[in-house]
Amino acid sequence: MRNQVQMKILHFADAHIDMANYGRHDPETGLPLRVLDFLKSLDTIIAAAITEKVDLVIFAGDAYRDRTPSPTFQREWGKRIIQLSKAGIRTLLLIGNHDLSPAQGRANAIQEFDTLEVPLVTVLSRPQFLSSTDLGLPVQVIAIPWIARSGLMAATNADSMDSSEISMDIESRLTNLVNMWLDKADPALPTILTAHASVQGAKYGSERTVMLGVDMVLPGSLVRDARLDYVALGHIHKPQNLNENAHPPVIYPGSIERVDFGEAEDEKFFIIAEINRGKTEVRWCRLENIRPFIDLHVSLSSPENVTDILNTALPSAELLAGAIVRLTVDYDREWDALIDEPALRLLTETAFEFHLIKRPRFGSRIRLPANQAISSLTPMELLDQFWHAGHVLDNETEALQKMAKEIIEEGT
Repeated sequence: MRNQVQMKILHFADAHIDMANYGRHDPETGLPLRVLDFLKSLDTIIAAAITEKVDLVIFAGDAYRDRTPSPTFQREWGKRIIQLSKAGIRTLLLIGNHDLSPAQGRANAIQEFDTLEVPLVTVLSRPQFLSSTDLGLPVQVIAIPWIARSGLMAATNADSMDSSEISMDIESRLTNLVNMWLDKADPALPTILTAHASVQGAKYGSERTVMLGVDMVLPGSLVRDARLDYVALGHIHKPQNLNENAHPPVIYPGSIERVDFGEAEDEKFFIIAEINRGKTEVRWCRLENIRPFIDLHVSLSSPENVTDILNTALPSAELLAGAIVRLTVDYDREWDALIDEPALRLLTETAFEFHLIKRPRFGSRIRLPANQAISSLTPMELLDQFWHAGHVLDNETEALQKMAKEIIEEGT
């Protein structure tokens, strides 16, 4: 342990280790190859914590993609967290929205560390203040895990509020709690706030495609309070410091691997920070050998030389090697037969996975009867008109209509 005013921490978030949305399984381990990508990044982070001899590891939520991970994925996560425990490193695991069951009284996805009382590992499943005595370290931590609206409504009279009133109520309660804890904190020791939430002014990446539930948004003034010395955030996958060149650092390290094409250009990081009361030095540690995502788009303007145009759009075999590739092609519907998909797949055989997205342009427009207005039709009726206007095959109409109905009903 260092002197009474300095701490060395490692902060990471949004591991999503069971994100097996692309690729095949590894024949040796039986795990999806994409899961191995995420585990490789997690191994790098765990090794860095041990090698750097950090005092504290803060994981800011979302261990998994699924709220009910399989025992296999729980085993892989547990093996790595146990390494921190055995190395004598105090570890805080914050509950994220993907870790929390929507049903009241159900265990969260990382509950076993509490249940088994794993030494030096603490699961933070409710807002709380951890003193230096609680942690056994010269630091104090304010924790704000993901707060489900259903839980708040069950504990209060929130069922009589509308959506905006519920958000204001959550914000007010959390602000009062944090201020109360900051008032009681030892001013001689560093104070860390960790939260799994959105913060006003944060820039989103593609994580909206994997988010579950309604965002809890913290006010920017709350996380930029000068009484704090570091703010360890999770939930948003785009790496960013919301208080650049000022104190305290307010940091989303981002997810530990690219989740989808929305993160194709993003580098991936974890954070090592030297925290002193009133001064913090932050080191962004880039995760190497992240699997590349290549997102290509071609809009065909004529039926001439289609094969050559599409072939030219592809990068070299070396760049394609091991990459997840998407080629989106816009074209007139009549040119569909000119797109040689087998040839494209042959050219991209070195890729980890290749997706061809064909977007035909339709010349026909939906024409309603003279006595019928769009405003008189329901969304389902409008979709039915669209399908039957020749935009899809007849044998697909029923399935598409059923899917659309499910989506519309879920959103109401």
